[in-house]
Amino acid sequence: MNGRSASTNGRAAFRRTILLLLAAVALFFLYFFGLTRAGLIGPDEPRYAAIGRAMAATGDWITPRLWGAPWFEKPALLYWMTAAGFKLGLGNDLAPRLPVAMASVAFLIYFFFALRREFGDRAAWYSTAILSTSAGWVAYSRVAITDLPMSAAFAAAMLVIRLAIRDEPRATASRFLAAGALLGLAVLAKGLVPLVLFIPALWFLRRRFRDLALLFLAALVIAAPWYSLVTLRNGTPFLQDFLWNHHFGRFLNSTLQHQQPVWFYVPVLLAGLFPWTPLVGLLPDTRLFRDRRAQFLLAWFLWGLVFFSASRNKLPGYLLPLLPPAAALIGVALRGGASTEVKMTGATGSSVRARTLLATCGALLCLAPALAAMLPQALLAGLSRASFRLTLPWIAAGLAMAVSCALCDRAGRRDLAVGLITLFSIVSVAAVVWDVYPELDRQLSGRRVAPASCLPPTSRSQRYSIEYYADHNLPDCK
Repeated sequence: MNGRSASTNGRAAFRRTILLLLAAVALFFLYFFGLTRAGLIGPDEPRYAAIGRAMAATGDWITPRLWGAPWFEKPALLYWMTAAGFKLGLGNDLAPRLPVAMASVAFLIYFFFALRREFGDRAAWYSTAILSTSAGWVAYSRVAITDLPMSAAFAAAMLVIRLAIRDEPRATASRFLAAGALLGLAVLAKGLVPLVLFIPALWFLRRRFRDLALLFLAALVIAAPWYSLVTLRNGTPFLQDFLWNHHFGRFLNSTLQHQQPVWFYVPVLLAGLFPWTPLVGLLPDTRLFRDRRAQFLLAWFLWGLVFFSASRNKLPGYLLPLLPPAAALIGVALRGGASTEVKMTGATGSSVRARTLLATCGALLCLAPALAAMLPQALLAGLSRASFRLTLPWIAAGLAMAVSCALCDRAGRRDLAVGLITLFSIVSVAAVVWDVYPELDRQLSGRRVAPASCLPPTSRSQRYSIEYYADHNLPDCK
């Protein structure tokens, strides 16, 4: 009997080892493979990286400076991460991007373990697979801008709070101190927005004044020193630019030219969840939200969606902190509900609906090559001017993928169906990095532009990239 038990334990340990190795390979191809195949692009990534490089060079870690002038658009966390990369000798391309990718992977690991404790292994695996391969999360994890660091720190804080609520009254003070520290990091990453997004957690903790005091004390200890020092050094210009222009101004008026309709984030959310978008159809099930844990995730998601939709200025990256609760809810619904024991077989209506939606996710993967091909043109000239061409072989491949997922689920192997979609999503990301990144580098990056004394007529995106690689501000060529 002992021999049989030892053999079973050995097989289980071997299986866990294989799964860990597969997860490590998947995370590498999703977040680290080919980070430097394209230079820094867009108006924000080169500027933020230049500020971090200047911090590393000058030793001034308080006042962000772009080409010597104070720059108060964002707080200091991303700049510190980039400066640390330069101090480690990572170079112009890797120093800004690698810390962001590492923060994303670290959060995904915690995301899995937190959900496993709340909802069990299967729901945690589904949710993590969905989030880690969703288009929005992958895209923002591979660029050096502030959205991912803020989203990872804020989402981790919310998950710590959820675990503390779960463990009541056994929750220790250390858990609230950890949540507060993470919230403080989120405030250092992108200002006051995380405090507004935190309001649903205040409702769930409304009777726990001591714990809230510990939480906000920890957040204050983390965030207050930099805000105090930068204000003392720069005074009114910092408060005017950072607080008014880039907080209240972004929310209340359209002077920053990012004005969008109130429904803007609906298509952004659906695109950000690609290829898992059809699984949103699992959420209109009231049985799912009878559980208080699911109610917490729903409040987190809905409040953020309402807040961002009410803002006059809207950008796709603003929605990133809402992808973790969306992925968690979808994963729990796909598992079959919030209870830890779920029967995976059977012909119930919900099971058939999940099977159909999973098959649709598989079919959507046929769009990946066409979407990848149009990416450079979309970034350069706008989505409306990019051409979309879907070929017959990829349509056939999508249909085959859909049938495979449906058959796996019908046979009671939903794990295998989710694994197939995850695998092909990873392959799609690797293909984009290998095939499309060089084209992005050629058209949008300034890395290959020969050093010059002035800026030739070019796109706004490439302009900042050229200056970044030239390492100084350039005037326009006459």
